[in-house]
Amino acid sequence: MALFPAFSELSPCRAARTAGGSPRGFGERGPDSRKTPGFTPNCYTHTHTHTVTDTLSHTDSYTLLDSSGDQEWLKNESFRSDDALSLHHRATETSPHSPQSLQKPREEEGNDTKPKKKKKKKKRKKERKHSGDHSDSGSESGIIFPSDLLKTQNEDITDRSECVSDDIQNPKELFFIDRKSDPANWQYKSLYRGDISRYRRKGSSVLGVDSRTQAVFWDDSVPERKRVDRKPERYFHSSVQQQLRSDTVPMLPTAPDAPPTDNKVPQTPPSTHTDPAPFLPLPPCPEPPPPLPRPSCVDPLGVYDPLTSLYVEGKSEPTPAAKGQQLSGPHSAALLTTRIQDFNRELRENPTNIQLWLCFIRFQDEVCGVFKADGSTRVVLERKLSVFDRALEFNPSSVELKLERIRVCGELWEPAVLLKEWKKLVFLHPNSIPVWRSYLLYTQSRFSSFSVSTVTAAYRKCLSTLSAVQDGSMVSHPPMSGTQQSMLEIFVLQCEFLRQCGHSERALSLYQAQLDFTFNKPEKITHLTTAQQVEFFEPFWDSGEARVGERGARGWRAWMLQQERGGWVIPAEEDEDNDEEEDDSEIKDKTQPKWRIWLDLETARESKHWLPWRPDKSKSQLEEDCEDPDRQVLFDDIGPSLIKVESADLKLRLLLCFLQFLGLPNPLAPPPYSLLLDDPGLLDLTTDLERPLTSHLLPPTGVSIVGHMSCLSDSWKGVGLSKEREEFVKNVLEQMIPLFPPKERMTLSLSWIQYEKLKVLWCVRGSNKKRVKAQVKRSKRVIKRLLKQPENRSSVRLWQEYGHMEWIVGNMEEGRRVFDTALTVCGALRLQDHALCELCLLYAQLEVEQTYRSGAKGLGMPPTGSRVVHILTRLAEGTNYSPFSGEVSAVAILKARKVYEQAVADCGDTSSSLIGCESPPSALIGCFGLFQYLTMGVDAADAVFAECRSRLSCSLDSAIPQRASESVCVQHVALLRLHSSSSVFPLSRLRSAVTDALKLLPCSAPLWRLLLQTESHFHSAGSTRRFFLSVARGNHSILPHLFSIAAETRRKQRLDTVLRSGFPADALPVFPESGLSNRIRGLFEVAVATEQGSHCPLLWRMYMNFMVCHGDTESGRGIFYKALQNVPWVKAVYLDAVQLFPDSVQEVVDLLMEKELRLRVPLEELDILLE
Repeated sequence: MALFPAFSELSPCRAARTAGGSPRGFGERGPDSRKTPGFTPNCYTHTHTHTVTDTLSHTDSYTLLDSSGDQEWLKNESFRSDDALSLHHRATETSPHSPQSLQKPREEEGNDTKPKKKKKKKKRKKERKHSGDHSDSGSESGIIFPSDLLKTQNEDITDRSECVSDDIQNPKELFFIDRKSDPANWQYKSLYRGDISRYRRKGSSVLGVDSRTQAVFWDDSVPERKRVDRKPERYFHSSVQQQLRSDTVPMLPTAPDAPPTDNKVPQTPPSTHTDPAPFLPLPPCPEPPPPLPRPSCVDPLGVYDPLTSLYVEGKSEPTPAAKGQQLSGPHSAALLTTRIQDFNRELRENPTNIQLWLCFIRFQDEVCGVFKADGSTRVVLERKLSVFDRALEFNPSSVELKLERIRVCGELWEPAVLLKEWKKLVFLHPNSIPVWRSYLLYTQSRFSSFSVSTVTAAYRKCLSTLSAVQDGSMVSHPPMSGTQQSMLEIFVLQCEFLRQCGHSERALSLYQAQLDFTFNKPEKITHLTTAQQVEFFEPFWDSGEARVGERGARGWRAWMLQQERGGWVIPAEEDEDNDEEEDDSEIKDKTQPKWRIWLDLETARESKHWLPWRPDKSKSQLEEDCEDPDRQVLFDDIGPSLIKVESADLKLRLLLCFLQFLGLPNPLAPPPYSLLLDDPGLLDLTTDLERPLTSHLLPPTGVSIVGHMSCLSDSWKGVGLSKEREEFVKNVLEQMIPLFPPKERMTLSLSWIQYEKLKVLWCVRGSNKKRVKAQVKRSKRVIKRLLKQPENRSSVRLWQEYGHMEWIVGNMEEGRRVFDTALTVCGALRLQDHALCELCLLYAQLEVEQTYRSGAKGLGMPPTGSRVVHILTRLAEGTNYSPFSGEVSAVAILKARKVYEQAVADCGDTSSSLIGCESPPSALIGCFGLFQYLTMGVDAADAVFAECRSRLSCSLDSAIPQRASESVCVQHVALLRLHSSSSVFPLSRLRSAVTDALKLLPCSAPLWRLLLQTESHFHSAGSTRRFFLSVARGNHSILPHLFSIAAETRRKQRLDTVLRSGFPADALPVFPESGLSNRIRGLFEVAVATEQGSHCPLLWRMYMNFMVCHGDTESGRGIFYKALQNVPWVKAVYLDAVQLFPDSVQEVVDLLMEKELRLRVPLEELDILLE
């Protein structure tokens, strides 16, 4: 509700009162002339002063307009008519004004809206020129007399609304109350220009001014004809778009402290400042009473409160978050302003807080999302850059700020400028590991400047610089903590980079040189720097001596010692040259297309030529005799990348990384799920129905088989190598194991046995029984030889792997004999021995699986096998183990349960009391959970695992390794899946267990596989999709994105199976959904937009293959070029492109040669072979 004036021009006495206290000209707009937003004038009229000219001459008096209408001042005795008449004649002589000059044509009053034509402009200029003399004289005198305001009575004013203040007796009638205000006035902070009366100032005088004592001078800096009235823009102008987009809460004006008691308009007291006057205060209006609630079926009498009504209706109370969202949006401009002020205050108080600066920089994206404008992306980047500059003024040595600055400015700067900044940063911080990692990733993933030689040079410079820092040669920059470990990680990254580029010979030689440089270093040169040691190593590398993994390798130390004694003569060995004579039969079928022949020949040579070529001195070969120069690895290719590895743990890790590179499992750590992710077997969702509890215990193989770079659609899932490569792996292990202490020897032997077990399992899953028998015979021979070693005879882990291999083959009795022998040799069983708990847990799980397979599955009840209970009970008793002989007593079961409960509670407090356990007792928790499941039921086992999982979630960030926590969660889910497969069990509990575990460990591949296997029983995928989305949003890992794509792809395959079959009911138990292609494509786009997803080779290969398999070849080609912008070093992407786009084989080969990736079969050579 607001109070408005009923006319736009007030009386003279009222017009003289302004907000500033100074008189204003008649018709002039003061600072308060623009109405407050919300006020709408009722009508726009002009008040005209009427005086009769005849009365001036006959009565010798003249009349002035007064707001009260009282003319008693004419009867004043001091007033003389002759003086007034002489004053009037004098005024007409000095400042003659005609009534016509005081008026403007009506048509000219509205000429400020649109520009007129040139003729009308010229006409207006002439009129202004004629009237300029009159206006100038008025402005010079600053005084206007009553005769200037005289007007004729016969003037036609019928076209205007008139209002004379003399006719209004009650001041209340000057205003009216508008209860329906316009909300747009608050939004735009002004009235609409169409609702504001337009006028021009007539003259420069002010009514009521005594010329003898008062004068007014107008300081107009711009002439009147050059003054341009700025119209307030509204609704459709671009300047208000920003205001419309923001959810700004308008700031309402506040009323004065002391509102007036009468209804008259209060006069604004004079002041010196120019602030606008406050709005007109209004008396409080009685609001109408709220309407009575209508009677309803829920509340017919209207006596229920809102909460009771909602309860009767079956509705819940709105959450506080929803209420707050209704009041104000989270991105409103007012809230953003408040947050900006908070950021400024906190940064002013603590300018060295790096994380606070980074939060403020990321906050600029949120500000940009609210205030959008043209070119907002560049504007926001420039704003961030200015904030970075300000932050670096207070923190000039912050590496984190500089790295983030370069990352943000990558979209703003040119490539040359960006590369210059990177080099400058590396020069300033040569000892910073994060700087080197980011710089290597930048050079490796920039397609425009990428080449294998460029990236390799960057790796060499990085490792040589860090070696100088570690040795102390670079005095200006001391080494940081963990430099040696980080150097080893960068070395492994370089080897993986070379492997993915196709240069497997160079990567293998780099590992060979590093192993010799680390383990066989002569004692005399250990005190030298890394660069000096590399100079001594060069003669050994160029001598042609056998290296690590080759037959007859003695090592660098032995070679150097023998050289000092005079050297030795290497006897000539007869080599089998059968492989060299098979070159003529490389192309088996010449009728195939050219691209298929090239692809098969390229992969065949890559799998065959995996070792670097060296001249055979017994055959008088020279380096020039090599047909493929890229097969030779010179010392200059590996020398600058050699580093010092002195710690025992790092030496073991180096060898395990090499074995993992060869395809062996790593018992200490799984393969890294990072930008090296290129193994299609990671997303293998095949369910092993025969091994529901122990399938997750099978360790994954290495990152990739040496030299094998298959296409995604033809992925080779076999385990094992050729005869020549198996011999190489055997030589590596036999040569390197004796160089370690006994504890490390056991770890390497464990990796070897696990590798043999995986080869046996792969053969068992096949259908060739003859091959299975041969592989089992070879593996048993290797395992028994390792168990005969003195340090391995009492190793529980090695006996556990041997018994597991016998069980996989199907020799249950032999496996039980191995397990019983191992438990008997251990003596008194103790729950504190982690390795012993793992052995008993595996033994019990295998017995449970055998019980289910033998017939208990059909009973629909938990297994009651006494052998499993006997194993777990004897473990808890702490006595010597004896093989199973009969039923277990109830008293022994009760005692064992108490012991388990106490042991789990103690381990929850401290895990350091566990022997040989650097992690939480995952095996102990698994034994207790399985024991509770067999003796009390699934609910008791579920309670044990749930309690332990909650305990792990509280201490996961501090001391609990992720691998042990993952083992506990996987055991829990696997046990519930086993029970649900044979008994009535709600799937919601199984799903809840998997999702809770994944919230704790979102980077666990086994848990994601279990989730997808569980969700395959559900037709509705809404909850699974929401869970994938929630986990992917709060995690930087690429695994949630990969498995969500795998789940949707699997659902799409089921749909295709149903659509292609005539009987949907016989094809699948549930009918799958439709419309998944766009969803899968959207998941791919979201995944590749992340930082890890953009550098994940497996993701790009899956995306490209999906688009082409669904008929969109052109889009798939676009995905291929986009993949080259992010992973240009992965040769498998190029091979996939040849298979998916056969007509582009020439273009792909040219790209391989341009980027210096390994090309083994040029097209020219292929043409010669085809001839």
